Amino acid sequence: MRRLALLVLVLLGTSLLVLPPASATDMDCGDFATQAEAQAFFVAAGAGDPHRLDSDGDGIACEGNPCPCSTAPVPLVGSPTPTPTPVAPTPTATPTTDPLGSGNSGPTRRDTARVVRVTDGDTLKVRLAGGTEEYVRLLGIDTPEVHGRRECGGSDASRAMDRLAPVGSRVVLVSDPTQADRDRYDRLLRYVQRRGTDVGRKQILSGHAQVYVYRNDPFTRTRSYQRAEQRAQVARRGSWSRCWR
Repeated sequence: MRRLALLVLVLLGTSLLVLPPASATDMDCGDFATQAEAQAFFVAAGAGDPHRLDSDGDGIACEGNPCPCSTAPVPLVGSPTPTPTPVAPTPTATPTTDPLGSGNSGPTRRDTARVVRVTDGDTLKVRLAGGTEEYVRLLGIDTPEVHGRRECGGSDASRAMDRLAPVGSRVVLVSDPTQADRDRYDRLLRYVQRRGTDVGRKQILSGHAQVYVYRNDPFTRTRSYQRAEQRAQVARRGSWSRCWR
């Protein structure tokens, strides 16, 4: 009987060892109710993005999912997970980044940069004069999604952005005092100009973007952008001919 009981225990232990872990199940963005949930899973999965939740490689998972949102970083391969050290809160100045989008970024800033990557029709990655790299979300426009869920016109908008601000080109980033300095993903909020052309307005005028006024908080160039959108819509340019009404 002892030998039989021992044999049962050995077989049971072996079967537990070969069970596939729950994390082996492939996950996608649709499995998470919020972006924050997806980001937490993305970070826990470790380096390499085995579930392909970060399609544009910027360290932010499932950007198309609704908030609450998070940008917690993924540890580098082979790096130990740091243990956070509690610190006493210190008084800080009023932040210029509003997690809900609108805000006041202070006096207008103009910075020159080089385009490193065209992420999609309304987002660029740039290298500033000092060598720092930043993601830039163009102020006042919105283009169809190409990451996660693909929307009609998204690829066309990305190609149009690649023509307007190709990799390696020099651009000028202009802040808007009526808007926040950064968005909820810590991307710079800026108008982008190249060779005197307002890239965001050009995207609207060609029918590849729509005007985006967040929280009914108009930006400085709202009227100009709206006039450009009206012209594109009447002429049925770009996505107005097959994607939008």
